[in-house]
Parts: sequence; structure tokens; C-alpha cells
Amino acid sequence: MLSNRTGIVLTTALTPAIWGTTYLVTTELLPPGRPLLAAVIRALPAGLLLIAITRRLPQGIWWWRALVLGVLNIGAFFALLFVAAYRLPGGVAATVGAIQPLIVASLSVGLLGDRLTLRTTLTAIAGVAGVSLLVLRADARLDALGILAAVGGAVVMATGVVLSKRWTSPAPLLATTGWQLTAGGLVLLPLAFFVEGPPPALTGTNVAGYAYLAIIGAAFAYALWFRGIRHLSATNVTFLSLLSPVVATTLGWLVLNQELTALQALGGAIVLASVVAQNYTRRKVPVLT
Repeated sequence: MLSNRTGIVLTTALTPAIWGTTYLVTTELLPPGRPLLAAVIRALPAGLLLIAITRRLPQGIWWWRALVLGVLNIGAFFALLFVAAYRLPGGVAATVGAIQPLIVASLSVGLLGDRLTLRTTLTAIAGVAGVSLLVLRADARLDALGILAAVGGAVVMATGVVLSKRWTSPAPLLATTGWQLTAGGLVLLPLAFFVEGPPPALTGTNVAGYAYLAIIGAAFAYALWFRGIRHLSATNVTFLSLLSPVVATTLGWLVLNQELTALQALGGAIVLASVVAQNYTRRKVPVLT
């Protein structure tokens, strides 16, 4: 029988696995060239739905905390991800984003009082290496603004994860999740309208894709993600995010008939090993800070 901690790890790991389906859903079901619209529809309706279900609004300091967390985890992250995706090949953006566990581990030292161990540092570096083998291409072009956006996206989400751990909400998990999704969606709404203009006419396929992103990709996935942050260390949770490019690459191979090389398979294996090593290895290791 699975231990309670293992169950939490596995259910939290469902979130990056679901996020890994975003590329497939976006390319196959959504109208092209509308990433910010997808981000708004993914976040705002899901957040409002959860608020309607829980019938809980923030109280006191949680008005501004929900706004800050919503901007970091949703609004600013999606906006920076949009810039990085447009200015960089997907492999470069994913590789830069893979530095997030190391950023979280570093921030956790000052904000959460955690220790930065040699094991965490080495597994984080291995995770970056694994993702790069999995998704990076030799002819990938670099763009300074795109790199800055990708790094910024990793930093804002890492900060959001650590602050979500530091600020434990007294409200139910679904309510807190709804507040953040709503705040992030409201921040993205004017940006999407300014950059992309009014939304296009939608087909039934488009509606199905957006419904999946909102209900499964946001309401369900983020509730599991924030639940994991409540029960696991911030560093261990963010290591699970490395699973997202593994799932995306696997789906591309299985569904879209994209090539999967031996080197990519090795990269995926390294990513899985780093995730397992961080979450389940319990030997004593040197402390770096």
C-alpha cells in the first residue's frame, strides 16, 4: 500500500504531466497565434468557477497576498512564457526553465530556512542536463530578450512556489487556488486584448480545447499543485515540474509521430532519475549553505 507521502508526490506529479499535454492541445484544438487568449481562458474561468464553488473571498492580508501569488504563479509567468515561446525555440525555453528547481532551492534557504544540500544541487544540474538532451536541438538559435524572458519566467514561478509555501492560507485549498487563478487571469486579460485583439469566432473543437485547459489544466491541476506545496518541501515539488517536457515529448512521439532519438530517451531517463533522487533518497549529504 502506498505511503501517504508517496501518494502526495504521485498526485502532485499529475500536475506537470497535465501541463505536458498543453502543447498537444494547443496545436491540435486551439486557434493559432493566440497564446495569451489561451492563458486568459485557462486561468480566469477556472478561478471564478472555484470561487463560486467554495463561496470564499480573501480576507484581510489575503487580498494582496492572493494578488501577489496570482501574478507570480499565473499572470507574470504566462506572460513571460509567451515572450520566451515567441522568441526562442521550444527546446531552448524548456531548458532555461529547467533551472527553476535550483532557484527554488536557493530562495528556500532565505525565505523558508531550508538547507541547500549537495544532493539537491547535483540533481538540479542533472535535471537541466536531462531536459536539454530531451528537447534541445543543435541548430537552436539564441535571442537575448527571449533568454531573459525564459529566465524571468523561471524566477517568478520559483518565487511564487516559495511564497506559496511560506504563506499558508487559512482558507480551503480550492478557494486559495481560485483566488490565484482569478488574479492571474485578470492581469492577463488586458494584455491579451492589447497584443492579440478581440477573440476570434470559436469552433466546437476550440471550445473543447479551452474547456480542457480551464477545467483540467488549471482548476484541477493547480489545486493538486498547491496541495503538494502545502505537504511537501517547495524544492521537492518544483523538481516534479521537470516531468512536463518528458510528457510533452512522449505525446509528440506517440500522437504526432515526432521523432524520438536515443539521446532524447537518455535525457528523459536522467530527468526521471533526478526527480526520484530528490524526492526519495534519504542519505545524509553535505550542506552547502
